[in-house]
Amino acid sequence: MSRRHYNFPPLSTLSVFEAAARHLSFKNAAVELLVTPGAVSHQIKALEGELKTNLFERRHRGVDLTEDGKALYEAVSTSFGRISKTLEAIRNRRSSEKVTVGSTTAVAALWLSSSIIRFWRDTPDLNINQITQDRPFKDRPDIDFFIRYGRDFDPQLSHTALYRDTLVPVGSPELADNLKGANLETLARQRLIHLDSEDRTWTTWMDWFRQLGSSEQIPVETSVNSYSVALQLARKGVGLALGWKRLIAPMLESGKLVPIGTNELDAPEQFYLVGRPDEDLSGNARKLKSWIIEEFRKDKI
Repeated sequence: MSRRHYNFPPLSTLSVFEAAARHLSFKNAAVELLVTPGAVSHQIKALEGELKTNLFERRHRGVDLTEDGKALYEAVSTSFGRISKTLEAIRNRRSSEKVTVGSTTAVAALWLSSSIIRFWRDTPDLNINQITQDRPFKDRPDIDFFIRYGRDFDPQLSHTALYRDTLVPVGSPELADNLKGANLETLARQRLIHLDSEDRTWTTWMDWFRQLGSSEQIPVETSVNSYSVALQLARKGVGLALGWKRLIAPMLESGKLVPIGTNELDAPEQFYLVGRPDEDLSGNARKLKSWIIEEFRKDKI
């Protein structure tokens, strides 16, 4: 059995190695760590002795990383970076009890921001950070929870089902007038605005047509990487966007976008509130989480 649970060398040697590798200088690492260059050199030699390999190539005016050194530095710097973010998130939660919630830009613009404003009316002293991005939320310990379509692949995250949406083509009122009663074959010939997302759980135009039984060829002529942009292009008459009916309800109710045709599809996945388990959330985070869940249950979107 290993004398250490993770079979690590002394963590002090890894810390010194990370600084020396980042600076590519024992001298500069020593300045940062408030020790002598000799102490840095001693720690590096101890680490190389334990690993039985050279991590640096010593040169006249400095050092370079060997292949083993580059591999170790990549692993150590990535791990230290994640630890640093986690420590910062813990400090922030304990010091200010901030709540941080994430979503896509479309979810934020169409629903979440207005919901948070309603929440603030009852709890004006609670600090809420809102983060929006149109890519998966990975390695973000600063986020308490986020709204996601489909389940996250991380088994350690808690999932609360919010609702299942309905997918329907949407466009400008002018396009809607021209395409009244359009069938799948007619819709497939229109300019379709495709969403090019890193998150492959989102239902695509190809998915929509196939699940409705159509075998039409679907060309990709126009694509964007933001659903908000897709909606704006559709609103301006550029083409048709795949509308998440309940999510874009404000734009449908205002008449800025209009459902086109009679074909609808229940979304294969649900929207979830995803994040740390309740026991790991602050009291304020649990309050906001309960509020968001109740807002959905009251059919606010």
